[in-house]
Amino acid sequence: MDVINIGAIKLIRLEVGHSTDLFKLTEKNRSYLREWLPWLDNIQEERDTAEFIITSIEQYTNNNGFQAGIWFEGELVGVIGLHYINWLNRSTEIGYWLDEDYQGKGIITQACSALIGYIFLALKLNRIEIRCATQNFKSRAIPERLGFKEEGICRDGEWLYDKFVDSVIYGLLVREAKF
Repeated sequence: MDVINIGAIKLIRLEVGHSTDLFKLTEKNRSYLREWLPWLDNIQEERDTAEFIITSIEQYTNNNGFQAGIWFEGELVGVIGLHYINWLNRSTEIGYWLDEDYQGKGIITQACSALIGYIFLALKLNRIEIRCATQNFKSRAIPERLGFKEEGICRDGEWLYDKFVDSVIYGLLVREAKF
């Protein structure tokens, strides 16, 4: 996956040249993202963002997922990607985040929908998971809107800086997807 076009939205696999813009976006949204994402303390300088992108390039090179920037009307507004690909079981997990100012425009729903098509049709996988904190209702709305089934709760599933939070696991099988 290099680029997926969805009207005003483009998903572009992250490259080191995106480091400056992605770091600025992370900084702008740091306090907002910190409520639900555990990795922000690892991103303190632009160099940290570049290292994240280099790791995601290695992930892609190893055929084990990727990270893509989400561009809306030409502006970088978020990130979406596959945390891993389990080729033996033909499954993966989608993760995403979006600039707070761009919430409520359907961007993540459209990006996930396009990515679901890519996962099932191009990669020929069978199962996709999305995990969200149980109290992160905005994030939970995405898999619910896209027809994922709530499969269970992972108690204390994620460490968020000073506490554990429960995670809800959503799953979608290729036979359930609507193309």
